Amino acid sequence: MKKLLIALAASTTLAGPVVAEMLELEKEQLTFGFIKLTDMAPLAVAYEQGFFDDEGLFVTLEAQANWKVLLDGVIDGTLDGAHMLAGQPLAATIGFGTEAHIVTPFSMDLNGNGITVSNEVWAQMKPNIPLDAEGRPQHPISASALAPVVEKYKAEGKPFNMGMVFPVSTHNYELRYWLAAGGLNPGYYSSDNITGQIDADVMLSVTPPPQMPATLEAGTIYGYSVGEPWNQQAVFKGIGVPVITDYELWKNNPEKVFGITAEFAEEFPNTTQAVVKALIRAAIWLDEDDNANREAAVEILSRPDYVGADAEVIANSMTGTFEYEKGDKRDVPDFNVFFRYNATYPFYSDAVWYLTQMRRWGQIGEAKPDSWYDEVAKSVYKPDIYLQAARLLVDEGLADEADFPWDSDGYKAPTPASDIIDAIPYDGKTPNAYLDSLPIGLKGEQKIIGTDVKG
Repeated sequence: MKKLLIALAASTTLAGPVVAEMLELEKEQLTFGFIKLTDMAPLAVAYEQGFFDDEGLFVTLEAQANWKVLLDGVIDGTLDGAHMLAGQPLAATIGFGTEAHIVTPFSMDLNGNGITVSNEVWAQMKPNIPLDAEGRPQHPISASALAPVVEKYKAEGKPFNMGMVFPVSTHNYELRYWLAAGGLNPGYYSSDNITGQIDADVMLSVTPPPQMPATLEAGTIYGYSVGEPWNQQAVFKGIGVPVITDYELWKNNPEKVFGITAEFAEEFPNTTQAVVKALIRAAIWLDEDDNANREAAVEILSRPDYVGADAEVIANSMTGTFEYEKGDKRDVPDFNVFFRYNATYPFYSDAVWYLTQMRRWGQIGEAKPDSWYDEVAKSVYKPDIYLQAARLLVDEGLADEADFPWDSDGYKAPTPASDIIDAIPYDGKTPNAYLDSLPIGLKGEQKIIGTDVKG
């Protein structure tokens, strides 16, 4: 039987007491997985602020050892859903790696990542970097400043190793994008060679996020791409320097998603909507009143059950600043975005970008028509579920009607050249034209045969 929920508005800017109809849940007890990164915040906040409780959901949050374990847990039903790399539902659905139909009705955030190099590599890069009016390194820093360092290592017979968190992670694609924009080839994948190091100038390999600083300190890798707080941790430990944030790489780029199986969404539609409602409320809370709740969020995330890093380290990026070299702290108010700019809406164009990067580096081995990219995006990203949940929140007085893109066709306006480090614009509706515009990477009918690009 449907129950009545009496709720107070979540923000002082919204209406007072309202009466709303609570969804009849098909499943009330849920277990969600996450990796220890600050962008799991919507899950932690929805739990700690009682937003799951308000929906009648009894949720358990469980940290996972790595991204593969997390994905496997969602597929086998050990987890009902999870904080996921945006590439994971897409890769699983098209059969790259583990095959399963995973969908996302909610995007977790925008931005939030960085690329860090060791102190030794930074010292070698610095002479190649122009200074700003205050004598500080001028940002954004191009990978062209790294190219002479890589050449030096090559000449000495040493591979230049860098870490990223997973083959279909944003971090992998962002690191590849940055390297390629600076003239360095990050390597290709093929069906016969899944290392991603075919014809590579820089050797990329997987390192779990919390292990990045220790692996850098050990000298196993010379740099890495990861989410927070693991770039700032390198600064605090005095072992590395973040050279670029993904906000500088691609302004307001999409990051993690909340993933569930298509079967879960079909079998438990009301439960799915209730989960999305709670997550939207958490995202609103994280960004409202000019990030007024971020200090409270930092305290939550610093707990061992969540990220477990020092609050001071987490606060460095979560509260609107970012520290590069020790003492070079700059304002980056949008380093972490959880709700504004329609951050939580699962745009098809975001999905298409990930697919273009899979094709660019050979994870998708054959050319695909533009229509294929659109079809895959629509099979995985579910803005209809998102908007249904948003409508319920608006009707309950818990969200503002103006904050949601009700009339969107699912595609963002093209990203202008000025918002991307290599000044190449992106339009999700024309993926093949976009691939053709990128100087390094597969395009057209090209494919990897052995260790060569053919076609």
